[in-house]
Amino acid sequence: MQTDNEKYNGTVQPNTAFLNELKDKLPEFFTNDGSFDLDKFRNQLKNKNINELSEGYQLDFIGKDYARRQAGEMPSTVIVPDEKQNKGEGKNSKNLFFTGDNLEVLRHLEAGYLSKINTIFIDPPYNTGSNDFEYPDSFEYSDNEIKAMFGLEDEQVERLKSIQGSSSHSAWLTFMYPRLVIAKRVLSSKGTIFISIDDNEFSNLKNICDEIFGEANYVDTFIWESRTSISNDSPISLNHNYILVYAKDIQQLQWYGDPLSSKEYKNPDNDPRGPWKLTPLDANKAGGDTVFGITNPNTGKEYFPPHNRIWAFNRDGIKRLMDDGRIKFGMNNDSSPKRKLFLKERILKGDYKTPSSILRDVGTTKDGTNEIIKLFKSKCFSYPKPTSLLKKLIKYTSKDSEIVMDFFAGSATTADAVMQLNAEDSANRRFIMVQLPEKTYHRNKDGKEVPSQGSKVAYDAGFKSIDQISRERIRRAAKKIREDNELTLPENFDGSFKHYRVVKPIKQTLESIEDFDPNNTDLFTNMVDGFSSQSLEVAGDAAGEDTILTTWLAKDGYSFDTNVEEIKFGNYTAHQVENNRLYLINEGWGADQTRELLNQLGTHQLEVQSVVLFGYSFNVAELRELENGLKQLDSKVTLIKRY
Repeated sequence: MQTDNEKYNGTVQPNTAFLNELKDKLPEFFTNDGSFDLDKFRNQLKNKNINELSEGYQLDFIGKDYARRQAGEMPSTVIVPDEKQNKGEGKNSKNLFFTGDNLEVLRHLEAGYLSKINTIFIDPPYNTGSNDFEYPDSFEYSDNEIKAMFGLEDEQVERLKSIQGSSSHSAWLTFMYPRLVIAKRVLSSKGTIFISIDDNEFSNLKNICDEIFGEANYVDTFIWESRTSISNDSPISLNHNYILVYAKDIQQLQWYGDPLSSKEYKNPDNDPRGPWKLTPLDANKAGGDTVFGITNPNTGKEYFPPHNRIWAFNRDGIKRLMDDGRIKFGMNNDSSPKRKLFLKERILKGDYKTPSSILRDVGTTKDGTNEIIKLFKSKCFSYPKPTSLLKKLIKYTSKDSEIVMDFFAGSATTADAVMQLNAEDSANRRFIMVQLPEKTYHRNKDGKEVPSQGSKVAYDAGFKSIDQISRERIRRAAKKIREDNELTLPENFDGSFKHYRVVKPIKQTLESIEDFDPNNTDLFTNMVDGFSSQSLEVAGDAAGEDTILTTWLAKDGYSFDTNVEEIKFGNYTAHQVENNRLYLINEGWGADQTRELLNQLGTHQLEVQSVVLFGYSFNVAELRELENGLKQLDSKVTLIKRY
């Protein structure tokens, strides 16, 4: 019998090593049979692809090039910390909640959380045609800019812009595509994404996930029994949803499955090794060529593997199992051979049971609704997922301190599930939730607030937006968990979160930025103030410096629990991060501060590799003095000017 390495070596081609390296870096360009999809790779290299507009709705959907471009764009927003929450109840929390457009949030998170998220669950809009989805992008580019970007004609520009406010398949795909591309980037190499969907977009979602994550990284699809009651308004009652499962890298997938059940293991022959069960001896033919007869010593009958199958062990392996009493020919010694598998062996190995693709007995949307009613005393959110479902999915991929993300947070069921699991198994999973501040009301022509369709209960309960429901759900759920687990709750239980709002700068600030001349010797406008929560017209008590620093830390790849130290230069406060970077944001820096900084750097009282400054707070003279001083240092310190 050949060793595994010998078998593998027999299949090696001249380009195998190159293809293996390519597959490791770009698994999405390989098909299920392991071959490289050259056409798909060639299409990604194209700068422009107008076939999507001439061919209509296929995988080359209207808006695909635009969606691809969005996946590569930098954020156009800033991150405003909620200082009241973050310095109050969330002070020591490592959980994060972002209010804002999830595409912008993902762009901000990409640098700091690249390949760090272990589990992603999302429940995006299903695009049922019942006003649950409209494409939100307003195409801020002019027609001429769009023409230049994508090489389009006037008629094609109009077709592209037709998806604005649309609920077409192309509009939905254009919306989902860039979000999934960035989601893949932040997933860890062993990570998993779960995506809940129904029939309306299932096939389209499967297609773009195959393209983005790679067909080979498709794990499977769970069919979740989301309701048990029968509906009589259609020929077949729709009682299920789908949950697509993709790995970042199927070869490194971290997957635990269901816990072992001792009920399956018995000990009818009083084997001293304890309870056991019978498992098949045969295996997939692709694994080798171990085909031979196994004789039942009690009956003399010879057995071979089933058609197109092999034995899972070679002759020596089968003999060892026979000698050890680990092979039985059925419970009555009258059927094909099977292996005795002992429960204690599987427990010692940390084995798990392979789950079924059918998810039953994990709660329904009715159970999710009942959880909302218990927490809020009202049905303030429609069709929430039950925590029992989310707990099951998270346990498949997470055991300890991994990060779980949901960027369509809704009622924050995922956060609730993470906290419940941590209370049960004393793990330290962390969550990142993202929710758009979708209003629960609109204003009529008289300017009066009127509850939106389906949101009256939430509005009457005092919630003006969905993200408010999400955050309050986390608070109330954490309180309930503490009450239910008073004696057993782990000391390090994290039942809170830090909160950030991701918003666009106001028009006045943008105009000031546009008019700013870095060569002016005087500064006429304090640009920092334009980024305070008050100027941005959001709650949170954040100063402009807080917003700019938070946004920059994310841009520079720091996580949101990074330690930031205040450094004083006279009456000027700077911020140092990990002995690596020094941030100068506010106005007020002058010659005295430059001399003090250079002195501390030259005498090694301060160790940094770069100084990052907010260019709008420095006139040209201050900049030149600082720049020239840093150049004269023996140790190289880079000056980074940002505008």
